[in-house]
Amino acid sequence: MTKSAYMLLGLTAIVAALAAVLAFAILRAFAAARNMAKGSRNNSGAETAFMAAAMEEALARLKLREQALAARAEASERLSDEIIASLTSGLLVVDADHRVKSLNPAGRRLLGMPEADWHADVSDVLVGAGAPLAQVIEECLSSGQPIRRRQVQIQAGDRATHLGVSVSPIGDGAVHGAICLFSDLTDIVDLEEQLRLKDSLAQVGELTAGIAHEFRNGLATIHGYARLLDLDRLPPDSRPYLTGIRDETELLGAVVRNFLNFAKPAELVMGAVDVKAVVERAADEIRADVAAHGGTVSVHGEFVSVPGDEVLLKQALSNLCRNAVEACTGDDRPPCIVLEGAVDTSQSALRVAVIDNGPGVDPAVAAKIFRPFVTTRARGTGMGLALVQKIVVTHNGRVALQAEPGGGTRFTLTLPLAEDSGVRS
Repeated sequence: MTKSAYMLLGLTAIVAALAAVLAFAILRAFAAARNMAKGSRNNSGAETAFMAAAMEEALARLKLREQALAARAEASERLSDEIIASLTSGLLVVDADHRVKSLNPAGRRLLGMPEADWHADVSDVLVGAGAPLAQVIEECLSSGQPIRRRQVQIQAGDRATHLGVSVSPIGDGAVHGAICLFSDLTDIVDLEEQLRLKDSLAQVGELTAGIAHEFRNGLATIHGYARLLDLDRLPPDSRPYLTGIRDETELLGAVVRNFLNFAKPAELVMGAVDVKAVVERAADEIRADVAAHGGTVSVHGEFVSVPGDEVLLKQALSNLCRNAVEACTGDDRPPCIVLEGAVDTSQSALRVAVIDNGPGVDPAVAAKIFRPFVTTRARGTGMGLALVQKIVVTHNGRVALQAEPGGGTRFTLTLPLAEDSGVRS
């Protein structure tokens, strides 16, 4: 072969080698591209799986947090309800539309309202006995100003209840409702009234005891001289005058004696008083007189012992019984006298009532019936009920007058029980 042939053959071999290298490089490039595409697809799936797992974990955490918040809100609401239910004071909440949103058990008890759904207008919920409380709440809602320590009186059941009321508006600026807190001040008001009565009785005794003694001495002299005169020696037309002098001096003497008994300080001989026995003795004293007028006397109810002076309590009950008989006989009706006892565990007191079927007491007179010299009888001294009140007040009790629905009068003595009486609410 020639030299040119060898050179052509060498060039051909070189070109073939270069082509093979180029082909190999292209194949490697394609393989790398396929591998890269395949890797890209694998990485995208991993990232998607990672994102899904992260979102599931975040959702789980949110659910746990939501459950924790719901449990905390439920516990907070339950605690709020327990606090409201455990309050000894009344709590009443109204909204801007004057509708009751909440009324706790203590509030319903103080207002004498049964357990029910009271979500209505406050004036409708507190209609009747609770109207004074509704007026205070309405005043706060209309003015937007808080009302502090206002005292109102309502008629809860069969007794007047004094409430201490505070009302606060809800909202800063615009009023969205009101919160009313109220508590029972009846015991405090009764105690204040007892203190005023005791102070008044002491002042009356100091101012008038000396004057009453002087009147008694003068009346005794007049009555003594009148007794020395012999009616048979007087002209017939003068005898009625002497008789009138004697009768009037005796009546005035009784008035002075009653007033002195009322004015002098009561000296209590304290002990455990069997009230049932005292009531029975007071009933026995009037039984014959009542039977003579075709009437009846009965004793029933529950009685317990109370600390006090047996003699004075007997005197108070006897005065009430005699007043009851005279009220009936003065109206020409057969007396029906009832002595009734009841234990009030909530107030730790014994209530003794003397009930008659008489004509009752005029409301204008009833307001001052326990004052000295106030009487509804023509020949009455007006000291009997005043003395009853004094005796009861010195025993830290109270006496009240109430008209009976079917006619007649009820006088109720409320006497505190001993602390160790064993009677519990």
